[in-house]
Amino acid sequence: MPVYRNFSQAELDAEYNNRARFPNFDDHFAAWERWSEATRARHSSAIIDDAFGPDPNERIDIFPAAGDGCPIYVFIHGGYWYSLDKRNYSYTADGMNPHGIATVVNNFGLAPEYDMDQIVEHNRAALAHIWRTAHQWGGDCNRIYVGGHSAGGHLAAMLLMTDWPRYQAGLPAGLVRGACAIGGIFDLEPIRLSFLNQKLYLTEQQVAVHSPLQQKIEIDAPMLLIIAEDESPEFHRQTDEMHEFWSRHGLVSEKQVPSGLDHFDVVNKLGDPNCPLVAAQLRHMALAFRANTP
Repeated sequence: MPVYRNFSQAELDAEYNNRARFPNFDDHFAAWERWSEATRARHSSAIIDDAFGPDPNERIDIFPAAGDGCPIYVFIHGGYWYSLDKRNYSYTADGMNPHGIATVVNNFGLAPEYDMDQIVEHNRAALAHIWRTAHQWGGDCNRIYVGGHSAGGHLAAMLLMTDWPRYQAGLPAGLVRGACAIGGIFDLEPIRLSFLNQKLYLTEQQVAVHSPLQQKIEIDAPMLLIIAEDESPEFHRQTDEMHEFWSRHGLVSEKQVPSGLDHFDVVNKLGDPNCPLVAAQLRHMALAFRANTP
C-alpha cells in the first residue's frame, strides 16, 4: 500500500536511506574529519567554538580570510539533522579562504534531543550572531552567503527565506544574500513518513512550517542547487521542485548535476579552491552580492 506518492513504506525508506544506498559513507566521514583536523591545525587565526547562545550546541568555528571586509561563507553540515558536527566540515575553509572569503561552520542541536523548531532556531540564531559580530574578525556582514549539504541544504534554504526583521529587531531583510544547497531536502513530508521520523519526530505542522517549498519568499536572491547524478529519484525530485519553485517566482535558480558522484562524495572537493563546485559558488556569490548591494 502506498504511503507517499506511489512508494510503499519499504520503497520510501530506501529512497532516503543514503547510508544503505552508498555503504562506504564511513570512509567519507573519516576523510572529512581528517581533512578538517588538518585545516584547523593550519589556521592559527581560527576562532573555534565561538558561542552564539547559551546552549552548548550553539557554537560556530570561524576561519577568517586575510584583510578586512571579507565576504562570508557559512557552511551548514548534513547528517539528517541527527548526526555529524561542524568539526567534520572545517575543510570547506580551504576552498574559500584562498579567494579572500571568510568561512564559518556552525553547530546546532541534533535530533532526537532537539526538534525541528529548535534546529531551525539554532541556525537562525547563528546567522544573526554572525551578522552582528562579523566586523570583529574581518567579515563583511553585508555579504553573507550560505551553503549546506543534505540536511544542511534544507537549513541553508530556510535561512535564505527567513524574514529576518521579523525574526529579530535590527536585522536586515537581505541578511543572507544567496544560498547553495547540495543534495538538499526541501519537502519534509516524505521525511515525516519515512524511517527517519523515528529520530526526528516531525509533526504535520512542523512539515508545513519548515519545508522550504511551503515558505514565502522574502528576498530576491540567487539559489544554486547541486544534485549528484547517482542520488535517488526522490532526491532528484526534491531538487527539481525547488529549482522550479525558485524560477517560478522570477528568481535566479541554477541546477547542476555532477556526473559520476553520489550523495557523499559530491562534497569531497569543497576544500579544493579550484574545483568546479567552489567555482560555481563563487560565481553565485558575485551575482548575489552585486544584486543585493545595500
